Order: sequence, then structure tokens, then C-alpha cells
Amino acid sequence: MSELIPYLKDYPVLVLGGTGFVGRVLVRALTQAGFRVTVPSRHAFRHRDMMLWPRVRLCPLSAHEDADAAMDCEPGTDWRLADLMPGHRVVINLVGILSEARHDGAGFAEAHLGWTQRVLTLASESGVRQYLHMSALGADAVNGSSFYLRSKGAAEDWAHAFGATHDIAVTSYRPSVIFGRGDAFLNRFAGLAAWMPGLFPLACADARFSPVYVGDVAEQFLAVIGSPRSAGQRIDLCGPADYALRELVEYAARLSGHARWVLKLPDWAARLQARLLERLPGKPFTRDQYDSLQTPSVCPADCPRQPTRLERVAPEYLGRR
Repeated sequence: MSELIPYLKDYPVLVLGGTGFVGRVLVRALTQAGFRVTVPSRHAFRHRDMMLWPRVRLCPLSAHEDADAAMDCEPGTDWRLADLMPGHRVVINLVGILSEARHDGAGFAEAHLGWTQRVLTLASESGVRQYLHMSALGADAVNGSSFYLRSKGAAEDWAHAFGATHDIAVTSYRPSVIFGRGDAFLNRFAGLAAWMPGLFPLACADARFSPVYVGDVAEQFLAVIGSPRSAGQRIDLCGPADYALRELVEYAARLSGHARWVLKLPDWAARLQARLLERLPGKPFTRDQYDSLQTPSVCPADCPRQPTRLERVAPEYLGRR
């Protein structure tokens, strides 16, 4: 593996998925460290506040591969990913989905494996030297308990294999559930609790998690940029404590001012709940998510833990509403 450029701050970092929950925190961390960051987005107008962030270039990404290339990221200009890739030495891929249109795995395969293959192929053609990949704790291409975890595992494996043969330093991150202001986990349970009449029927109440703070995740990404020693690493990311899903739901509900009694659903009822809720707008709970919950999202005993405790941060954004 060739040595990476030792000083990368003069080169922009391309962050895919940079407008999402983790992406916005990571982009902030990168710019505060002195990097210039390019953030493509198919819905740039929704995130136009990022156009005002120092050292950030928000680029509208065209949905059409035959769109004309442009010379600058001006409002109203559509870019292709192939046009944006050249000139970047580092690409960070945070793109992922939590549900798909049909329960057959095709949506997950395209969003995770297909997208990763496209991005890394373009990266290789453009001279990218380092690629950081967001995977998931429990991802396994063969033994994953859900389409989501198998597709995440397949994408992670493919990225490492491709990087090893194309002189790209690939590092993948495997977080447990990520929490922080704007998260889609604790905030969702707090919101659901507000609608529950005293009782919160919960599927997979004993599922285990090691919630990790979004700021700690961003720091882990930042720490390896420019380091050839990170090539090939698969890094598990967990917070300092493990919780049952029931505990997390009760905590989120109580903090938000909607304390509820959690009713643990039997397995048959949990499966039925998933079949019903996946038909609702936004798919609040799906059969594939039920399958994912069968795999504990906790790190091995010998895995270093990230420092920030849930109880230190969650009250700041879940406080009584």
C-alpha cells in the first residue's frame, strides 16, 4: 500500500451522506480541523444552511447520469458524482437506508452494496487514496440476521477487497445505534411515547444495544484521515454501557415528559406489529428491523469503548417537551 499524503488539509474531503444526522456532525468536525469538505446532495435546497458553513461546498447532485457537467457548485447547477470525485484524496461514505420498498432485500442490496461498488469504482478512476466506510455492528454478508445486516456486510467486504487490490486505504466503521441531537432512535421513541395512552407495546424488548454518541463517531473518522496504518481496519464503535431496548424506550419516554409502562410483546405479536407498521408512511417498524433486532448490537468485551455516556447528552435534547 502506498503511503498516503501526510498532510491532507489542502485537499477537499468528499462526504457522501453529509447532510444526514451523522454527516452534519462529521462535516462540522472536518471543517473545524481545517479540511475543506464537498457534500453532494440530491436535495441540496433542503440543506441550504450548509452553504453558509465555512470550508463547505454543497453541490446539487443530479439524478441523471447524462446530466451536463458543471464548472462550479452554483445554486441550480446539477453535478454528476463522476464529475465531483476528481481532486479529492479522501472519500467518506455514510449512505445507507433502514427500510426498503419491498421485503426482498433488493433495496438494501442496491443502496448498500451497489452504491459502494459505484463509489469505489469512481474513486479508483479518480485517484482517491483513502476511503472511509460506514457499516453497522453485526453486519455479516453470510450470517447476518436481516437483509439490512447482510447487505451491510457484503458492502463492507467488497470495499475492503477492492481497496486492497486498487491501492486505496479502506477503513470501515461498525457502530451500534448512534445517539445525539437529531437522532432517529431516541427521538422516535420519545415521539411515539407521546401518542401512547399510558402503555407502550414494544417488540423485541430484550434486544441489546451499546449506544454510541455521534460526536465520538465523528472523532473516530477524523482520527484516521491520512494514516496508512488504518488501511484494512474494521472498527467497532460502542458507548460505555449496554442497555436493553426496554430500558432505552423507558428512558426516552421519561426524559421527554411522557413516562410510559413498557409492555413486552410476545414473539408472535412482535412479528404481527412489524407486518402492520411497515405498511404505514415512514415505516416505523418493519419485518427486517425485527430480524435485525435478533442480533445483539453490542461490542465484544475486549473492544475499546467510546467515552460519552447516554445520560450525559440525552437530557439536553430529550428534555421535557
